[in-house]
Amino acid sequence: MDKDARYAKTHEWARKEGDLIVVGVSDFAQSLLKDVVYVELPTEGTVFQKGDKAADIESVKAVEELKAPVSGEVVAVNNALEDSAEAINEDPYGEGWFMKIKPSKIEEFDELLSPEEYEKYVATLEH
Repeated sequence: MDKDARYAKTHEWARKEGDLIVVGVSDFAQSLLKDVVYVELPTEGTVFQKGDKAADIESVKAVEELKAPVSGEVVAVNNALEDSAEAINEDPYGEGWFMKIKPSKIEEFDELLSPEEYEKYVATLEH
């Protein structure tokens, strides 16, 4: 778990990097997906509202959606995932990041769960 990140109940993480928000899926989410084989990332310049579908994640088990944890514009995407989606499984908080968003409503970041709140939430799902 990334102690500097905030989390959505839909299992995305968001971490401040300057005035941008870096987004990915949590370790819990990647462990449920198992082997991620493909991701479909948004294009730079795409604008999302919080909760919008932002990317598709295809694993050997299923296709899941990554939801935008904050509203804003995509200013960078991790194109390396197109060739090596396994980084999502191997390093979800590092090399497995999906996109960087310039937030339009920074207060949405503060509404996300803290690492401790997210851990408690995930614990309720595992029983």
